[in-house]
Amino acid sequence: MFNYLKKRFALSEQGAKDFGLGVVFSVLLNIALMLPAVFIFLFLEDYLMPLIDTGKHIEHGVWYYITLGLAFMMIMFIIAMLQYRNTYTKIYTESSNRRISLAEKLRKLPLAFFGEKNLSDLTSTIMNDNTELEHTFSHAVPQLFASVISIVIIAIGLFLYNWQLSLALFWVVPVAAGILFLSKKIQRKDHQTIYQIKRDVTEKIQEGLDTIQEIKAYNLENSYLEELNNKLNTNEKYLIRGELLVGVFVNSAHSILKLGLASVIIVGAMMLSAQPATLSLFSYLIFLVVASRIYEPINEVFNNLAALFYLDIRINRMNEMNAMPIQNGKTEFTPENYDIEFKNVEFSYESGKKVMQGVSFTAKQGEVTALVGPSGGGKSTAAKLAARFWDIQKGKITLGGHDISQIDPETLLKNYSVVFQDVVLFNSSIKDNIRIGKREASDEEILKVAKLAECNEFFNKMHDGYNTIIGENGQTLSGGERQRISIARALLKDAPIVLLDEATASLDVENETKIQAGISELINDKTVLIIAHRMRTVANADKIVVLENGEVIETGKPDELKKQGGVFSKMFKRQMEAV
Repeated sequence: MFNYLKKRFALSEQGAKDFGLGVVFSVLLNIALMLPAVFIFLFLEDYLMPLIDTGKHIEHGVWYYITLGLAFMMIMFIIAMLQYRNTYTKIYTESSNRRISLAEKLRKLPLAFFGEKNLSDLTSTIMNDNTELEHTFSHAVPQLFASVISIVIIAIGLFLYNWQLSLALFWVVPVAAGILFLSKKIQRKDHQTIYQIKRDVTEKIQEGLDTIQEIKAYNLENSYLEELNNKLNTNEKYLIRGELLVGVFVNSAHSILKLGLASVIIVGAMMLSAQPATLSLFSYLIFLVVASRIYEPINEVFNNLAALFYLDIRINRMNEMNAMPIQNGKTEFTPENYDIEFKNVEFSYESGKKVMQGVSFTAKQGEVTALVGPSGGGKSTAAKLAARFWDIQKGKITLGGHDISQIDPETLLKNYSVVFQDVVLFNSSIKDNIRIGKREASDEEILKVAKLAECNEFFNKMHDGYNTIIGENGQTLSGGERQRISIARALLKDAPIVLLDEATASLDVENETKIQAGISELINDKTVLIIAHRMRTVANADKIVVLENGEVIETGKPDELKKQGGVFSKMFKRQMEAV
């Protein structure tokens, strides 16, 4: 049962247990809410029946009913408190755990997943979908199950009391439920469309925020706003249509339920007027009171069912995320050396489109291995594969003789210092952004690496020095300044493997020359993979690996390759001619 709940509603094991308890206490609460009706029934039977049948007398006094009423109130209060704790409070705890679990899941997914998804899509899943699940599970789903169970229990009791009137009371329920379930497929299809349209709107807004500079630079404001308005109008249109669609089916079910009261009145009147009468007036009144109230919880069941149909899309999304294969491996890793070796590696971002095929080379510890070649040749991909940002489809990549696909990514990355061309900074101080390389680093250590990366050139001009907040992704800094912070971060980590992807591309020649000294300290006695288009950057490398169209076409020392007259030689000559 718990396994079914976990899968059906994307719950944790504890969440499934709490959900079950919530349903149990909701059932008890629904039954407890019938206690006032029981109280009235007992009171009327005690005080009204003597008026109808003079042979009977009043059995209990006023204090009996005062005591009974207080006891009923206490029972209702205790059950209501337990129901609240096991639905709302526990559901909010489950929602918190779901968000944390989702964040942990994202942390362990390969970067290929993030390449297929955009930011707005993931944000909607983490925030909007979780919020919808939280709200519906706290206000609808446990109550739905509880209402169904409560109604079945009450129906059994009423059928045992008088099956004719009970049949007249409940015949409308399966008919109304049938209408709702027949509409399930239509509603789900409509909900899926609305869900996707909402995502399209979110993505368009995100696109506008990310590309606002280009939109303004090329006078695209009107065309962008027109596209956004079209998407918003489509969203509004489908939302209205969806509300009408759900309203038609749910209200049709509600309308059919109203026929039940008429059935009770007609059948009860016929039984009263029969000779002899087959129904007492008291029983007739009791069923009329029940009929006036019993359909409200059934209406709530139908409303909650419609909410559950809407929720299915989000539940499926959560199950899809939970089913994503994660990257894992051994957490203990002590290599004898830090040589990186590619052995016949094949890789593609998309099925059928190979980015690398049959790539083999070795980057030895204590040497600088430069990856060069035309754009799109696979240089950056090779560097990322070396750090297991993606998993390869064929071949093997080893670190110190160990297959990196068998090592946990977090354990593996402890051995890497990475500087990529696209620098990511946080909305925090310069000091905190550098300290990411080593969380326990002292201020003195940060100042040392910042000086090596030439950061002191610009931080001294800032109003708060190293404590200056630099804005989202370092928006207050230039590209070169952001790059220098990234280099300082890598210097601070001081890992045995260094990956440099166009690490000095955003710097002018003068600053590049200054920072090369800092980088020289960074790469001392380490395994270094460097990617650069400037030939002067790789001129002193120990080994050159030339990649073109995802294949290794040349390997050797810079001087050797210059003499061969191949791709590297031609690239070097062109840059020298340009200079």
